Amino acid sequence: QVHLVESGGGLVQAGGSLRLSCVASGRTFSGYVMAWFRQAPGKEREFVAAIRWSGGDTYYADSVKGRFTISRDNAKNVLYLQMNNLKPEDTANYYCAAAYAGSSWPQRVRSYDYWGQGTQVTVSS
Repeated sequence: QVHLVESGGGLVQAGGSLRLSCVASGRTFSGYVMAWFRQAPGKEREFVAAIRWSGGDTYYADSVKGRFTISRDNAKNVLYLQMNNLKPEDTANYYCAAAYAGSSWPQRVRSYDYWGQGTQVTVSS
């Protein structure tokens, strides 16, 4: 029922910017945390950023603080990740995800119930 579909990935030079989008459908996401994860070849999937769907408060991994901004458009059911000052180490497949959350910020892959198919971001040096 729930579908998350990412788009917006591509090839950019270091220092450049991209905006990723994730269209969410299949349910209302009030009470949920929406998040972005990324996974490079041969590496574990890692947490990037999260946002409370209803309240809009955010949480970021240390590696992207000050460079990435997570946001959402509740009316359109779209999750965004604005990525600025991109670095080669940001190269990965980026996934959006959704989890029902309480008071804590879920950062583990296992905490998330729904996943998109991913969109590739490649940053050249």
